[in-house]
Amino acid sequence: MATAGQVIKCKAAVAWEPRKPLSIEEVDVAPPKAHEVRIKVVATGVCHTDCEYLYEAGTGMKLRPFPLVLGHEAAGIVESVGPQVTQFAPGNFY
Repeated sequence: MATAGQVIKCKAAVAWEPRKPLSIEEVDVAPPKAHEVRIKVVATGVCHTDCEYLYEAGTGMKLRPFPLVLGHEAAGIVESVGPQVTQFAPGNFY
């Protein structure tokens, strides 16, 4: 695809701190490194684990550092692949 090897911009739901509203922001996404795949996301959702990190942080749950980009359960098209990726190719649907 035309953006392979380049930093791209995309929109993301960003949690800047626990129990605060998400902020839809434009973020930079680096090209994939070894063993990484970059996906052009077509659809995504925020799962219960994302919600726990956002709303249960500090209540005994192991914390992840903020800011967090939520919505890791996604479907899309492989945009580019990093070195040593052998089972995915640009244009594949996942």
